[in-house]
Amino acid sequence: MLIFGLRTVAHRLGVVTLTCRNCGNTAAQVLSRRVTKFSLFFIPLFPVRTRYGMQCTFCGASYTVSKEEANQLAVR
Repeated sequence: MLIFGLRTVAHRLGVVTLTCRNCGNTAAQVLSRRVTKFSLFFIPLFPVRTRYGMQCTFCGASYTVSKEEANQLAVR
């Protein structure tokens, strides 16, 4: 019997103040990285997918950003 699956973990990279793409207000945006890993017997083995995203603290909208854009914003 094999027990396998996928597990996603979100890592908070930082908070930046930008204009929201959804509501247009200047507010804090939470930058995060979500890594999905393949796991076998509840042990994460290797990453399957990595996504970067931002969430507006004013309206709650979330959207994806590219890796390059996330790296530039994390440096700020």
